[in-house]
Amino acid sequence: MLNKWEGIVLKSRAYGESNKIVTLLTREAGKVAVMARGAKKPTSRLAGVTQTFMHGMFIVQRSSGMGTLQQGEHISSMRHIQTDILTTAYASYMVELVDRLVEEGGPQPFAFEVLLQAMNALEEEYDPEAIVLFVDWKMLPFAGVQPILHKCAACGQVEGEFAFSFTQGGFICHRCFHVDPYIIRLSPKQLKLIRMFYSVPIDQVGKLELKRETKQFIKKIVTTIYEEQTGIRLKSRTFIEQLERTPLLIRKQNEE
Repeated sequence: MLNKWEGIVLKSRAYGESNKIVTLLTREAGKVAVMARGAKKPTSRLAGVTQTFMHGMFIVQRSSGMGTLQQGEHISSMRHIQTDILTTAYASYMVELVDRLVEEGGPQPFAFEVLLQAMNALEEEYDPEAIVLFVDWKMLPFAGVQPILHKCAACGQVEGEFAFSFTQGGFICHRCFHVDPYIIRLSPKQLKLIRMFYSVPIDQVGKLELKRETKQFIKKIVTTIYEEQTGIRLKSRTFIEQLERTPLLIRKQNEE
C-alpha cells in the first residue's frame, strides 16, 4: 500500500553499505521508521530529503512492519538550521526530545504541529532559546507530566501571588506556600510566560524578546521537571550548555 505523508526527519542512521533507516514524524501516521534504499549514495534521489530536520512529502510503501521510502520531495530544507551551529544545536535538541517522547503507533497531530511550528520559527531566525522553551513545556504531557498552571495545585484558587512547586506539580498560591518549603517564587511576568509557553501556539506569539536571565530561570524549572520526574537527560542538551558557555566561539564561527 502506498502512503503519502507530510513529515519531518527526526533522525537517520546507516543500514548496510548504502541504505538508511529514517525516522519520520508525520502529520498523518505519527512517528514511523522507514527504509530508504540507496540513500547513503550521494547521487541517490533520496539522499537530500532524508537528512535530519528536512520537512517534506514522503511516499512510503507499507503493508506491515517497516515501510520503504519510495520518493521524497522537499517542502523546506531548513537551510538556516542546517548551517548555523547554534540553531543546529537547538534543533537537534528538539527533534531528540520529540523522538524520545512520541511513541510509534498512530497519529500525533499535536506533537507534529508543535515541532513544525518550532522548526519554522528557528528557520525564520526567532530566538532559539525561547522556541525550545515552547517545545519543552508543550511536550511535558507526552512524558506523563501535566503541570497545573491555571490555578493553585493545592487549593484551586486562581487569584493571589504564585510560586512553582515541584512536589505539588505546578503553581501554588501564597495561601499554600507552607505545603512546600522548596517553592520557587514567581513574578507576575514569569507566571504569564510559563503559561504562554505551555498553552499558546508558537505561531501566535511572534518574535519574543526576553532577557537571558528570564529564559534561564524558566528553563531551569522545566529542565528540573524532565530530569526529576521523567529521568530524561538528552545528549543535545549537554551540547547546548557547552555552547552557551562559549558565546565568543559561537559568534566567531558564525561570522566566518
